[in-house]
Order: sequence, then C-alpha cells, then structure tokens
Amino acid sequence: MMDRRRFLYGTGIALLAIPTAARSQPVANSPRVGFLFYGAPGPSPELEAFRQGLREVGYIEGQNISVEYRFANGQVGQLSALAAELIQLKVDVIVTPGTPASVAAKKATSTIPIVFAGVADAVGAGLVTSLARPGGNITGLTSISAALGGKRLELLKGVVPKASRVGVLYNPTDQSNVLVLRELQESSKPLGLTLLPHPVRGPGDFEGTFAAISRERAQALFVAAGVLTTEHRKTLVDLAARNRVPTMWGERQFVEVGGLMSYAVNFYDEIRRAAAYVSKILKGAKPADLPVEQPTTFELVINLKAAKALGLTIPPSLLSRADQIIQ
Repeated sequence: MMDRRRFLYGTGIALLAIPTAARSQPVANSPRVGFLFYGAPGPSPELEAFRQGLREVGYIEGQNISVEYRFANGQVGQLSALAAELIQLKVDVIVTPGTPASVAAKKATSTIPIVFAGVADAVGAGLVTSLARPGGNITGLTSISAALGGKRLELLKGVVPKASRVGVLYNPTDQSNVLVLRELQESSKPLGLTLLPHPVRGPGDFEGTFAAISRERAQALFVAAGVLTTEHRKTLVDLAARNRVPTMWGERQFVEVGGLMSYAVNFYDEIRRAAAYVSKILKGAKPADLPVEQPTTFELVINLKAAKALGLTIPPSLLSRADQIIQ
C-alpha cells in the first residue's frame, strides 16, 4: 500500500477478544468510562484507536481508568438497552461512535456526559443545538459526512464518466443514512445524475437490492456507511464486485476489504481524538461548553485491484489526489 497523510495507530498490537458484556476490571478511585459500540466484541481498529487516544492523554486502561464496553453486534435496536445499562452503572462519561449510538445515549440520559465521534450531522440528528455551543450533556466530533454528497458523486463520476444513473444503498432506520441520502439528492441535479435510492433494513435485503440495481441499469452505486452496512461490509463489497457495479463507499473500512473507493474522514482518528474530550470532561469541563470538532481533512482511498477487476482505469489526476492507494 502507498499511504500519505494516513492516520497511523497501533494496528500491530494484538487485542484480546472481549465478551459481549465485557467489563474492564474496576480500578480503585479511578474514573469509569462507558463505550457504546455498534459493532461486535473482539479485536477491532475502533477499540484500539480509542485505547491509543486514552494513552495519549495519560490514561491506561486497567491502571488509572476502567472502561465498560457494550456491543450492539450491528443491531440498532439493542443500543437503547445497552445505553441504559451504562447509565445504571453510573459511568462518568459515555463514548458513542456513530450516530445511532449517540442518539440512543442522548435519549437515555440528560445528565451523564456523552462524547460522540463520527456523527454525520450532529445538528441535523438533533444531538446538539449548535456546533459552537452544544448546549447540553453531549459533544464530540462530527464527520460532516452528510455534507460530502456532491464531492462523492463528483469523484465517482470521475471514475465512471458516462454514468447518469447512480444507485444509493442506505438504511432508512439509521438517521445518518437518511441525512446522507438527502444531501446526495440535492447534489445530484447539478451533476446531471439520476439517483435510484434503495432502502435496506437487514442483511436479508442485500441480494434483492443488488438484483434491483442491476435491473434498473444503474451504472454506479453509492453505499452509505452505518451500523448495518459497516458490520456487513465484506458481504456488500463482494456483492458489488459480483454485480460489477463501480461503487463509492461511505468509509475507508469498505475499501480496506476490497471496495473500489471512498471519500470520508478517518473514522478511527475521530474515535482516537474522542479520548481528549473524555479527559477534559473528567477534569471538570462541561460538554455544553466544549465545541463540536469539525474535520479539516478528508481521505480519498482507492483500491486499484478492485478497479482492475471492474475493467476501470483510474485517471492519473484522481490518483494524484488520493491519500491512500491500495494495490
């Protein structure tokens, strides 16, 4: 891989698998943090990113801080109950990667501080009243993914210049996906593109959706990142390859498992930096007074192996703009 400006974290560090109801050993007189995660237990770059972030601000899990993990295993409906568990434990702060976990935690408590990461549109999702002054018990980092629709479609059209019909695969139960779709619809008209939205509510919808996309003769596809799609990213990437549809993915995780391309913030980096917010809150800062951090850079990741399999030639001008090229 050729990698420029890429967030580097300790991916070489092996992680032990964590049971579903995992709890770190309590440390006497130390703060306790809740981590509400959409994914499954076990080694993951998201968990390692957060642990690295804690280390960077002086916290070592099991020594001077403990973390209560709750995993939704890709089931959005489980997040509310898991958030309630963390509240019952009276954790000091709850960290919520992604919009669904953040919304579930905010609905569950108005007193325990919450730090989100990778939220597509913090104001649009109703998490904060404004980015500058959140005004409640929640703050964090937004990916502003919902605002990237035009750029994503432009980049996709750069790879498939003759495309006029673009399918959109999204989860209507994931508010971040709904916001992303809305922005794509607004951005598609100036580019002369017709969008073909396809809702999916579970993995059982995937095969039928790709069959419908083929029948509609979509020349390209965008897949929104979220709890459902990210958890089943390998299945979706394989389906896109099998159906030979050039696809722009909502996050780099999809490209890392064989997808064609993505344009987004580095989600792992946002989770890492969420630890700095946790540190400030543990030292007495109030979430209402901590502005939501907006990204200043976005990553274009391109998988040349996937492009070759689709018979696509990536323009040199696009390759020169890529932050990472997977060979």
